[in-house]
Amino acid sequence: MKSFFDLRGQLVRLAFGENPFPQEPKHVFVLCRYRDRWLLTDHKKRGWEFPGGKIEAGEDAKDAAVREVYEETGGVVDRLVPIGQYQVFDEREAFVKKIFFATIREIRQRPHYHETNGPLLVDEETLAKPLNDRFSFLMRDSVVAESIRYLKENRLPDILSPEGSENGKG
Repeated sequence: MKSFFDLRGQLVRLAFGENPFPQEPKHVFVLCRYRDRWLLTDHKKRGWEFPGGKIEAGEDAKDAAVREVYEETGGVVDRLVPIGQYQVFDEREAFVKKIFFATIREIRQRPHYHETNGPLLVDEETLAKPLNDRFSFLMRDSVVAESIRYLKENRLPDILSPEGSENGKG
């Protein structure tokens, strides 16, 4: 388990595995891959970020992840893999976000993208560099970098190869 402070000064604990924290996640965060690029959304207030949001009443985390990806980007999830969770301690409470990796089958045009300006595709190199102010604060702490490192180390399941993502299997 890794601990660090985010850009707002809140303690964050990050762990990989199915359910590393005793409390149920209330939010999802989805690292999305479409062909050989990362699929982000352009949040109207926060900037560029991976899709995610609250788990609604009667919804499980996987359903929330699929819904959030579609609402915020038009992305249709092909495969969805839970990779970990992170716990944030804010001034009121501690809450948990479940982290998923998703491969995207297609991106559909939508009449609106809820609180975002829609999809944004970025290459591997863009996320490998220090992220600037165009990116949401959610992208500029250790969660994204550590999650991508975890995906690469575990070849989950060979998802970062362009061949795997181009043919709809990765």
